[in-house]
Amino acid sequence: MRGDPISPTVEAPSADGAHPAETRAVPLISVVIPCLNEAQSIGESVRRALEALEDNGLEGEVVVADNGSTDGSPRLAEAAGARVVNENRRGYGSAYLAGFAAAKGDYIVMADADLTYDFADIPRFVAELEAGAELVMGNRMKNIKPGAMPWHHRYIGNPVLTGVLNLFFRTGVRDAHCGMRAVRRDVLPRLELRTPGMEFASEMVIRAAKERLDIREIPIEYHPRAGESKLSSFRDGWRHLRFLLVHSPTYLFVVPGALMVILGMIVMATVLGDVNAFGRRWDLHTMIAGTLAVLVGAQVLALGLVARAYGVWYLSERDSWFQRWEERLRLEHGLLAGGGVLLAGFALVTFIATKWIRSGGGALEETQLALLAATLVIVGLQIFFTSFLISILGLRRRD
Repeated sequence: MRGDPISPTVEAPSADGAHPAETRAVPLISVVIPCLNEAQSIGESVRRALEALEDNGLEGEVVVADNGSTDGSPRLAEAAGARVVNENRRGYGSAYLAGFAAAKGDYIVMADADLTYDFADIPRFVAELEAGAELVMGNRMKNIKPGAMPWHHRYIGNPVLTGVLNLFFRTGVRDAHCGMRAVRRDVLPRLELRTPGMEFASEMVIRAAKERLDIREIPIEYHPRAGESKLSSFRDGWRHLRFLLVHSPTYLFVVPGALMVILGMIVMATVLGDVNAFGRRWDLHTMIAGTLAVLVGAQVLALGLVARAYGVWYLSERDSWFQRWEERLRLEHGLLAGGGVLLAGFALVTFIATKWIRSGGGALEETQLALLAATLVIVGLQIFFTSFLISILGLRRRD
């Protein structure tokens, strides 16, 4: 579900075993700026960042993570006082991971190179980290300058993606894709950030929420950018949404699967009970629809359980619901449940077959019961073998 890590994001301990943050009296600030052909603004961005540090008595550095610029941006950044690291693997996340690996600071402040963010806000982010925050997010949404953000980003894209993120992960962040943020260096290993593209912004917030970090948000201004935007609205928006879904098996699998099973069972019960619904009597074709809903829903639910098991055991995900039931349920419980449903299906098949034999092998109008029997047999088999699959995954789980 996540790719291979691009590079480490923490410094090794010193010779005496102490982390750099533990041997420095005054926290060092690293301002990390990703850059791809930002010759028009990178020099000014570096100067403003350095001025913000100097004017507020903050010890720090500016690291520019160049992502393969061809317009001389690295030379301009160095001339302005930045330390430049090169990352040839393209992508917003790739650049930041390279910048994190090179940064020396105890606190890392992130900002874009296009002058959309005010570097004078750096001390405000640092103050929140000093007060105990572990991740500090900027919130642009009430301070967007005219022309700074397209209307479809402001009123559709960002609110929708932030809303979905909060629905899935309950972060409480109101502007999940703000490019100006700050993080403590010592929490980076816990975040295990890996994504190379624009979804890196979502990954950081999601991982921070799953690790239960102290996440805070401060209002900032958002200004019109200098130079040409590299953002592709629909492509990058889809990448963010795809990332949210892939990292939330509950909403990708479990919720849709459960809804399909419940709806299918209601439909099947309505037909079998000969209940008039919406002023009419439902029959065979409705029963088939209900059967399909139950079967597909059960399969999707099984995939969701497998995905949650894999996330907890192999990706170090936090899933309190799964971990709580993992302690109570064993393979045998799943086998008994699946076997019970399977036996119920076979019992119904036996009943139908007996009735058919007694009728002399002629016509038998038990189509609805046959569909119910087939449903029970298939669902029972799904439960039975899904239990084995989860148990197999558990053989190599992380301690």
